[in-house]
Amino acid sequence: MDENYVFGCFSNTGEVQNVKLIRDKNSGQLQGYGFVEFTSRAAAERVLQTYNGQMMPNVDLTFRLNWASAGEKRDDTPEYTIFVGDLAADVTDYLLQETFRVHYPSVKGAKVVTDKLTMRTKGYGFVKFGDPTEQARAMTEMNGMPCSSRPMRIGPAASRKNTGGVVQERGKHGQYTMSL
Repeated sequence: MDENYVFGCFSNTGEVQNVKLIRDKNSGQLQGYGFVEFTSRAAAERVLQTYNGQMMPNVDLTFRLNWASAGEKRDDTPEYTIFVGDLAADVTDYLLQETFRVHYPSVKGAKVVTDKLTMRTKGYGFVKFGDPTEQARAMTEMNGMPCSSRPMRIGPAASRKNTGGVVQERGKHGQYTMSL
């Protein structure tokens, strides 16, 4: 898998500007994610809705797409994170985020944890909130509620600061973080 392969996956949209896959600086090995930049936010949104969770051509992997995180910390506002367990294999960062965002407007993002080698979900993830009241409400109100085909198990996140995977738009063009 290389940039040309990923570019080809989305070439039928006619709106791919750039593809960058992240590699280990020492070994040159792919790190399992990259960035695809599109000509517009609308084009990027169409690709997210169309391809996310679908099988990638000629490989046994699915597209795992979400809005790219900004390179630096976006702000100094506190974040309140919850643990979400018992997730189905088809749950993506975007689906997890939207499952909570419809009820809690302060949701800042979500991250489904994947195995770095297989890129398959480990069945759990995290959701970040900007409001501690909404975080506390979500822990009780969303416990046992469905996300995809399974009821979620909600709990407090470990105290370790979770900084990756915040889903948001970056720059003036739509840009996706893509786990491959």
